[in-house]
Amino acid sequence: MGQQSKIDARGFTLLELIVTLVVVAVAVGLVAPTIGRSTEALRVRAEVAGFSATLRHAREQAITTRQPFTVAVNPTTHLLTVTAGEDEVRWTKALSSKVGIEAQSLSALTVRFEPQGTSSGGEFRLISGKIGYRVSVDQVTGRVRSQRE
Repeated sequence: MGQQSKIDARGFTLLELIVTLVVVAVAVGLVAPTIGRSTEALRVRAEVAGFSATLRHAREQAITTRQPFTVAVNPTTHLLTVTAGEDEVRWTKALSSKVGIEAQSLSALTVRFEPQGTSSGGEFRLISGKIGYRVSVDQVTGRVRSQRE
């Protein structure tokens, strides 16, 4: 008497597979917009950090080299140009074209850092979609601060 092996052919029905796929599709549909907003916020925050870092670095260079440094912001080309002294361009930084840059006034598009650490001051708004940051440069201390609006 031999034992007869019985193969159990169990699996998923077509209905079970369709229900599973619908549940996965609904979950992806709910999560995808949240991920998109999160990546947009991270991208804007990185741009603001780069903008602020350029201003801070220019201030540090003014103090260490004992000569004035100027940061010129061009909102049209999204370029920051850093010059030492009167006209020696030291470096430029390009910002994303997706980030809008606004200043209090046209004269505020240039921030001058003095060797003593002071500055001409300035206030900028960096905006992308509904996300906005305010970057300010204190006149007396030259300190650069950024804050989400």
